[in-house]
Amino acid sequence: MSASAPIALPYLAAYPQALQAQVRQLLAQPQGAQEWLLRRHPKAHALRTDKALFAYVDALKTSFLRKAGTLHKVVYDNKLHVVRNALGTHTRRSVVQGSRLNTRHEIRIAALFRQAPEAFLRMITVHELAHLREQDHDKAFYALCTHMEPDYHQYEFEVRLYLSHVEAGGARLWGEGSV
Repeated sequence: MSASAPIALPYLAAYPQALQAQVRQLLAQPQGAQEWLLRRHPKAHALRTDKALFAYVDALKTSFLRKAGTLHKVVYDNKLHVVRNALGTHTRRSVVQGSRLNTRHEIRIAALFRQAPEAFLRMITVHELAHLREQDHDKAFYALCTHMEPDYHQYEFEVRLYLSHVEAGGARLWGEGSV
């Protein structure tokens, strides 16, 4: 990339231009974004297995969404490609059981977040859990997200900064092969 071409920020496109300019400055510095992120989040969470992830997500659901549907599956998904797809997905599928129609809820989190700060995992989890009640990304959806995690928007920004850092050729932090 030439020195005059601005750094593309697809994950931060909806943010104000002034904030995007600050992020571009940070990404232009050698290890600027990396140092900032590691200062904010020095270590990764310890939830490495699907079983531990399910327990974590189920505990959050129990705390905030007791009357929402039952979670049937929560896993890290190696096939979710963060850069082109999503951080996580919530699937709702109807299953016929006798004369009843039951709904099965599954949450899949991108495997990139198996080794990430707990705040990042919590933000993604809260986002996917909010889809149990609110299907659309509207005002009620984000109100529910901030109810479950008051710092939701800050963590979402930091995840987007991290993804921009990785896409700009920066090292993956907190995991195997990290700095």
